[in-house]
Amino acid sequence: MKENYMICNCKQVSYHDIATALDNMKKFDDVLKAFEEVQKVTHCSTGCGGCHQKVLDTISEIMMG
Repeated sequence: MKENYMICNCKQVSYHDIATALDNMKKFDDVLKAFEEVQKVTHCSTGCGGCHQKVLDTISEIMMG
């Protein structure tokens, strides 16, 4: 199941966590701004940083959907 797919192992942030953080935003039109907001909420990509691209890809996918 995609919702349970772990994106950031260091901070235990799943696809669902990122989707929820985006849902709580008023609007988003910029992936990098959305990333900053998602990072504030979930703390993803603040450990080793290895998931940075996965987080950006996930945000892009959700925004396109």
